[in-house]
Amino acid sequence: MKRLLSVLFVLLIHVSHSQGKYISGHLVTAEQWAFLGRFCFLSELGRLKFQFTYSPQEVCGNTVGCQNILLYYDEDDQWPAVYPHPEKNCSSKEAVLNVNNNQVLNLTTQYVWSGCEPVVSDDDSNTMTCGGGRSFQSVRERWWYIAVSNCEGFHGLNIQYEMTLTNGNSYWTQHFSADEFHILETDITFLVLFAGILALSIWVATILKSRQLFHTSYKMYMSAVGFHVFSLFLLCLHYGQYGNDGVGLPAAQLLGRIFQSVSSLVFLLMLILLGKGYTVTRGRLSHSGSVKISVFMTLYTLAYAILFIYEREFFDAGLVLYLYESPAGYGLIGLQLLSWLWFCYAIFFTLKHYPEKSLFYVPYFFFYTLWFLAGPIMVLIAAFVISKWAREKIVNGLEQSLAFCAYTFFLILTRPGAANKNFPFHVRTSQQNGTANGGTGVNLDHFPHQSMYSTSTDSSFIGGGGPNFTELFTVATPTGVRVE
Repeated sequence: MKRLLSVLFVLLIHVSHSQGKYISGHLVTAEQWAFLGRFCFLSELGRLKFQFTYSPQEVCGNTVGCQNILLYYDEDDQWPAVYPHPEKNCSSKEAVLNVNNNQVLNLTTQYVWSGCEPVVSDDDSNTMTCGGGRSFQSVRERWWYIAVSNCEGFHGLNIQYEMTLTNGNSYWTQHFSADEFHILETDITFLVLFAGILALSIWVATILKSRQLFHTSYKMYMSAVGFHVFSLFLLCLHYGQYGNDGVGLPAAQLLGRIFQSVSSLVFLLMLILLGKGYTVTRGRLSHSGSVKISVFMTLYTLAYAILFIYEREFFDAGLVLYLYESPAGYGLIGLQLLSWLWFCYAIFFTLKHYPEKSLFYVPYFFFYTLWFLAGPIMVLIAAFVISKWAREKIVNGLEQSLAFCAYTFFLILTRPGAANKNFPFHVRTSQQNGTANGGTGVNLDHFPHQSMYSTSTDSSFIGGGGPNFTELFTVATPTGVRVE
């Protein structure tokens, strides 16, 4: 827990300034050209409102000041042609723009549409203040990138800026980039769905605990679901406020993503432990197995934290549209595939020693293999099939859908009414504790081999041939055992 809190603290202090919707800051650089932000505008509804303030350093023609605001869009001959190309100078980066399309806002009094006015301060220094707006028209939703330049200057850039980027006047779209549309609605929907899963799992857990059948694996599952629900709650808080002011709650967003990652890590650990047979064929792991899993999960967690910090510190908004288009994203995909290999390795040896458990492990293996591989496949589809301006919202929906399917399948697979094929509902937690403390009970290292269709001591859990869907979440009392 202390390690987790330390990671949370480190990530919180690395919260970066928001890149979109409402952008403000004070840019000071020795470069003549700099990137400010990006936004995906809707055609005709997209609008940019700006306020720029700077001290003019020289005379450009008959006007004071010579800084420009540059508006690039996402065609190959526009933004990709100038960024990131350090070999190109300021003038060549300006040359790709079409002045007739109003892609250059000259921040001078000569350019009426820039709304610039020279102001003389009390210390007789000159200040240029510019305020105005721009609307965007295109054949489709399009990414626009905003930069500032001063190609004729020799002192770099020193400018204060405030920009509000909007799409229409609706609460659900105004401050959201077009690639973020429906993320809030999607997260709210899945918050309700996951809350339902959590409520069902709590209900089942209450019954299991009263009968001393509440095993560690189920506790891990509930923890993973709880973390996911809390993460969605925080993300909904952020995006809900974001719809009001275009800023949102960055700390809540970061915490939401962290708790979602924690949920994935706990669920992943649970899948691997079950693959090793924990609480299914054994009550504890061997020393070597425990060490291997501990080392693997520690490395996985550290790598996840490093990738998270890398994203926060080195994420280039001018190049990357969402996480998986970065080295951090590729690292996460690699970790996912590595986890799947470990998962397969664990199940292989469990089935080798307990072939009678194949009725549980075969569907378990195939479903969660699809779950492990769905992530990388989804990224490939997003990279080569889905349009860039639609990626983030589609990927968000797919990720939540995959998580929902994974948690729902586990809830159904481990339901007590599914007979004694899955979890050791014939083994009480008190029996495990008794053995661990030197008393009598089941062998924690190896649960007894049982036929998947045995009806000798567990008939109330097994039932007839097929699954009984009328007892989807019911817990039957084991035959011959008194329930206190």
